Amino acid sequence: MVKHKVSVLAYEEDSGSKDILTEALAPTSNLTFRYDHKSFQQAINKNKYDVIFINTKPSNGTTFELLKNTKAQTPHTPIIITSPLDETNFIFKAIDEGAYDFIAPPFSKTRVQLVVKKALNDHSKDSEIAYLRRRQDIIYDFDAIIAKSPSFKNVITSLKKFASSDSTILITGATGTGKSFLSGTVHYNSPRRHHPFIKINCANIPETLLESELFGHEKGAFTGADKQRIGRFEQADEGTIFLDEIGEIPLEIQSKLLRVIEEKTFERVGGNKTIEVDVRVIAATNRDLQQQVNDNKFREDLFYRINVLPVPLPTLSERPLCIIPLAEKLLEKAATSLKRTIKGFSAETVDLLQHYHWPGNIRQLANTIERAIILEESDTIHIEAIHLPDINTTQYKPRVRSNEPLIVQEKELIINALEENLWVQKNAAKVLGISPRALNYKVKKFGITHPNWRRNKETQ
Repeated sequence: MVKHKVSVLAYEEDSGSKDILTEALAPTSNLTFRYDHKSFQQAINKNKYDVIFINTKPSNGTTFELLKNTKAQTPHTPIIITSPLDETNFIFKAIDEGAYDFIAPPFSKTRVQLVVKKALNDHSKDSEIAYLRRRQDIIYDFDAIIAKSPSFKNVITSLKKFASSDSTILITGATGTGKSFLSGTVHYNSPRRHHPFIKINCANIPETLLESELFGHEKGAFTGADKQRIGRFEQADEGTIFLDEIGEIPLEIQSKLLRVIEEKTFERVGGNKTIEVDVRVIAATNRDLQQQVNDNKFREDLFYRINVLPVPLPTLSERPLCIIPLAEKLLEKAATSLKRTIKGFSAETVDLLQHYHWPGNIRQLANTIERAIILEESDTIHIEAIHLPDINTTQYKPRVRSNEPLIVQEKELIINALEENLWVQKNAAKVLGISPRALNYKVKKFGITHPNWRRNKETQ
């Protein structure tokens, strides 16, 4: 197995540390030296480096400006300052301005190697800590996702495969179906897992600020732009950017978005410097983008570019076998957060949760359960604590009795689905989250009949 070489860029004002850097790092690193500000900054724009060295004299007054510009261009890269002079105030200010470390004379091969090793280890730890912090509240684990219904099992199977690739994913589905969570699961199970995962909701940002939010801006680019700003794409370099509600992006910004997806380059607002980024894009929308293309509200070329790996999500009502397991998981999480001891749901509550149509999908289910925990005074969630906008719980009549065998409950569940879909098996199968063939098997198994079915008419 070939070991990855560390990529190092060194700015040398007087070549004072070139020899020692070469001796210390050349065997294990790809070293690039630059001797003027312009070519140094061009190198940063063109390539990604693991470590950057800046060798300057305190007397020239350019060290901190160069350090500041370098930090702005590549904020996550460790920058090590070397200088032929050992001045305490200079060292302290360099660290205070964002330098990772300072190497003072006399330079030594061992000292350089140790500082670089520590910088790489710390950078790796920072990425890992950020990853673990995200996992504290949300477990981004495909195997932990509740996928009991076949329709959703297929989604998870596809996303597992897509996670290992770098292609653009378009997740579509109604509000509350889990688009944001699944995008995070893809990222944290991909080769980019230790790099940034940047989320942006395009619908929540005013149109006048969206371009700056995505691509950043230069100082003085517009009124109020009193300093340079790094955009979301730069923040996501080497990682993943999640563009939620991509259908809300105005047409004039869509062309710039298409370019960054295709060419991995863009300019900040008000700037003329081309910035390169290595970013995987996951987009999501609850809109019909094809219809928006037809209505000239979304660029056709951008639609095809983001629709490389399409993932349509079923609504919660289309994955009925997931509802109760999801409710139990959400109950456990919310009860822990609210410091309540709740054993579970009453039989009537389970029945209501199972048969409600959930127009707000998982988000509505989660909010309903959290509210119920706050209202419930016992250790079991009773139906009176469940508040749904179109359900009168005091008059609710359970459709499946909890003391009946599971086989009876399954039969009643199938009959209910058939009744609600006018006994059209294809539609009932979709609601149940099973194939028409599987439903037909169960219909025969349970001896379910209906006068309008052709095979029943033939026997009359």
